[in-house]
Amino acid sequence: MVRQADRPRRWAVGITGASGATYGISLCRELLRAGIDVHLVISEAGWRVLKEELGWNATKRAASVAEAFADIEGGELVYYPPGDIGAAIASGSFRCEGMVVVPCSMGTLSAIAHASSDNLLTRAADVTMKEGRPLLLVPRETPLSAVHLENMLKLARIGVRIIPAMPAFYQGPQSLEDVVRFMTGKIMDVMGLDHHLYSRWGESNES
Repeated sequence: MVRQADRPRRWAVGITGASGATYGISLCRELLRAGIDVHLVISEAGWRVLKEELGWNATKRAASVAEAFADIEGGELVYYPPGDIGAAIASGSFRCEGMVVVPCSMGTLSAIAHASSDNLLTRAADVTMKEGRPLLLVPRETPLSAVHLENMLKLARIGVRIIPAMPAFYQGPQSLEDVVRFMTGKIMDVMGLDHHLYSRWGESNES
């Protein structure tokens, strides 16, 4: 019999076509460093953003993912194509602590709010909700329309955590990396994971 403590820690991570792909990559790297297995799915539009913002090779996707995390030791990274609706994370019987969609486009947020599961990412999010597991969405869009806000409110009312990509500046960021680390840390806070990615108000950051 497998004891609870012996089960591997797993989180699903989705990256969509909103600007801010670096947030998703940063979170994956920190989870892996923490010894957590990451089950990653990237939407078609997400690949476009990774190419435009981070210079990833969108024609050799599995190789690009492997290269991006090759220097990380700790948890296992499992990558799924967005059309692989038979993947492990598409089933509620797959043991997983929860899912984070970062960044989350308004199109993906709408699909999740209306249970429109036409790809692996939205299907995995739907499964996460129906199984009662934590689902965290990190929208990155401005300005927001009334429809966007209504979709967020609908999801928030059923327990989905909405974490807008709104970095703070009280910690005195000196670089873009500091801003990304702050947002990654805020996401991990909601996930209930320890980290030293930013200085908390009234505390020193002990790395």
